[in-house]
This record gives sequence, structure tokens and C-alpha cells, in this order.
Amino acid sequence: MLARMVLPKEVLDHFIITNIEYVDTKAYDEPEMHIHLDEKMYEELQSDSHFESKGFIAPVEVTDFPIRDHKVVLILRRRRWVDTRTGMENIPEEKREAVTEITLDLSDSMRKIVRSSFPKAQRVIDRFHIQKLACDAVQEMRIKHRWDAIQEANDEMENAKLEGREYVPLRYENGDTRKELLARSRYLLFKSADKWTDRQKKRAKILFELYPDLQKAYSLCHSLRMIFAKNTVKDAARLSMAKWYNKVEEAGFHSFNVIAATFYEHYDDILNFYNNRASNAAAESFNAKVKAFRAALRGIRDENFFLYRLSLIYAYPH
Repeated sequence: MLARMVLPKEVLDHFIITNIEYVDTKAYDEPEMHIHLDEKMYEELQSDSHFESKGFIAPVEVTDFPIRDHKVVLILRRRRWVDTRTGMENIPEEKREAVTEITLDLSDSMRKIVRSSFPKAQRVIDRFHIQKLACDAVQEMRIKHRWDAIQEANDEMENAKLEGREYVPLRYENGDTRKELLARSRYLLFKSADKWTDRQKKRAKILFELYPDLQKAYSLCHSLRMIFAKNTVKDAARLSMAKWYNKVEEAGFHSFNVIAATFYEHYDDILNFYNNRASNAAAESFNAKVKAFRAALRGIRDENFFLYRLSLIYAYPH
């Protein structure tokens, strides 16, 4: 009764109290009060034939206001509902628990789906999504410099017009102007230096002399790529990743600091790559083919016929 009086009404509208216990902890002299709450059964879902209750998902702990010097922790369990129209309930639980490894991107929603549907599967963040973040950070810096170069060229053209003289842009030894140099450097920043053509090597030399910050950002991106390219063990990769974090802090680039923070949130899932070097590159490639096929049709009106045509083109022969 006391717990019902102190808990917010909004909580009791959706949850019922199942247990109250006191737990001794080293952090506090007084024991913690743990209040266990289970989500109520929703009648509208229970009466719907398309939904079925499948127990509870993993409990979540929420720290509430203390009661008489006792720290209060609410342990909430949400119900797991299965939409029978999706077909997930047709997969037996023992088969879903037999899945040992799943590759995924950095999406939190996909992470929650994997955790609830395949509870015993090891999550692996795909390496190519991580490398793409670093490449995007480098391209963001290049684009910023390019806009500055375009503005600088426009100012020089305006000054030449006011002074009544012909505008002749400065060209570097490879024939590029500053804004052309930045525009044409896009693809070389995606590749390793050993894969550059002679023209790209000359362009990169000029680019990095003009913009040392771009060279440093490219070096960070390339070193991250090399961490994943090396066929090493998980502990060695952990050490290499920690050294990469230190380089990011020393560089002081905002975009790379954001990436480092993102990696920190998914640290264990990223390092799971080194267990079996699993990747979902094949699935991403197939997804790109499906999108291209859909674009070629200028949209879809009959979904079943589209899937039928897709199976004829891409499915393996039986």
C-alpha cells in the first residue's frame, strides 16, 4: 500500500507491483528497496487474434526518488507481444536460440529486434558501416573546404570585375584550380594510397600540402581501415582500437570525436567481428540489387508479382 502511495500514478496505470525486497549493497549503508513491476495485460491486444503474449522481455532498472534514506530501484518488465501475421511465431524458440551470430548495422531498433528474437545470438557490428562513418567524416571536411574555395573564387571574380581586369584563377602543377582540386579529390580519399593512380598521387600531394587537416583525417580513416584489415585476435584489436581513440583525441576533430563516442557505445559488438570476421556484405549487396530492380520498374503496384519476378531473377535454382 505504501509503494502504491509513493509511486507515480502513470506507472501504476500500466504496471502492477509483483514484489518488494530490500537488497544490501556496498555503495550504501542502508539497503536498497527494489520494487518489481510487470506490465499489465492489454485487453485490446489480448482480444485481437493477430497478437499473442509471449512472456516478458528483459527487465529494465529505473532509479526512483529515495524513501526514508532508502535508495529505490524500480525493476520494470514489459510484455513481449508477437504479431502472428509476421510469421515470427512459426519459428520455434529452440531454433531461434540456436542462432549463434548475427551481423547488423548501428541501428538501435535492429539491435533490440535481435536481442528479443535471438536472445543467445552474438551481435556483430558490420565493419563496413563503421568504416563508412570514418569516410563520411573525411568527406565532410573536404566539402567544407570546397565551399570555402568556391566562396574565395567568387570573391576574386568580383574583385577582378570591379577593377576592370580579366579574372585568371590560380592553377596548380596538375592543372587544377583550388575548387577543382577539392572536387576531384573525392574518390581518392576513399581508397588506400597504394591504390592511387599516378594522377591521384599528384593530386593528393597538392591537396595535403594545402590542407594538412585533411591529411590527418585521411590518416585516421586509413588507420581504422587497417585495424579491421589485419587478421588479428580480439585482444590485439582492442589495444589497436584504444590507440586509435588516443589519436582521435589528439587530432581534435569534432566529427571523429562523434564517431569515437558512437564506437564506445557499441564497443563489444564491434570487437565481436574478430571472433569469426563475420560481415553482412552479401546481404547489403543483395539489398542494393533489389533497390536497383525496384527503381528500374518505376515503383511497385503489385507486391506479390514483384516478389515473384524477383525470385525468378535472383533465387537459386531448386
